[in-house]
Amino acid sequence: MSQPPPLIALCARVLTFSDEGKRDAYSSSQPYSRAVTRAGGVPVLVPPIHELASNALTVLQHFDGVLLPGGGDVDPRRYGQEPTDENLYGITEIHDELDIAVCLAAIELDLPMLALCRGMQVLNVALGGTLQQDIGTSDHWMREHSVTLTEGCRIAQACGTTELEHCHSVHHQGLDRLAEPLVACGWATDGQLEAVELPSASWIVGAQWHPEDTASRAPHQQAIYDELIRRAAARAASA
Repeated sequence: MSQPPPLIALCARVLTFSDEGKRDAYSSSQPYSRAVTRAGGVPVLVPPIHELASNALTVLQHFDGVLLPGGGDVDPRRYGQEPTDENLYGITEIHDELDIAVCLAAIELDLPMLALCRGMQVLNVALGGTLQQDIGTSDHWMREHSVTLTEGCRIAQACGTTELEHCHSVHHQGLDRLAEPLVACGWATDGQLEAVELPSASWIVGAQWHPEDTASRAPHQQAIYDELIRRAAARAASA
């Protein structure tokens, strides 16, 4: 019997308006799921509900990998600061609660995890790092740019190159103090930190850009998702 496709936990978001009417809904940006599916995985939304966040370790035992997606800003109080920047947006307590809980559970279970944009920031905050509440430039808002990766880092290995093009960024924040367990491994040409990894994990990486946005036309971007699914499938096969 062939191995079933790996299940990838994808943190969902609260949507206060839906096409079903005025009822509240949970949502996820479609490109995430498309990229996971192209790679051979099955994306499964984990809705931001307190009971799921408080039992994240049990919930994630049913999955083979994790995709920690983008979204609004992490509440600065989560990293010991007061909200001071006027550009802060989209702060939602239950999103922070779920994402941080899922992140820590994935680390404890050593699940392959791809943390993107806000997801990379959540990874840093969950492990004790801090964020820049605003990086002071719009150069990373709805822009494509290049990223230079450290030779031998996990994203470079997945992509087969240290020079990535078509990295689509949608962020006004960035990492400030890097959490001690993380290692920086990718930068934009302006010096903005764009990639990190957790060396103590089998495969946990963070990218500040959105590879799914250009993955359908940029094979190196899709390769990041391909590696997530490859790792998840290998873990499932060895379980």
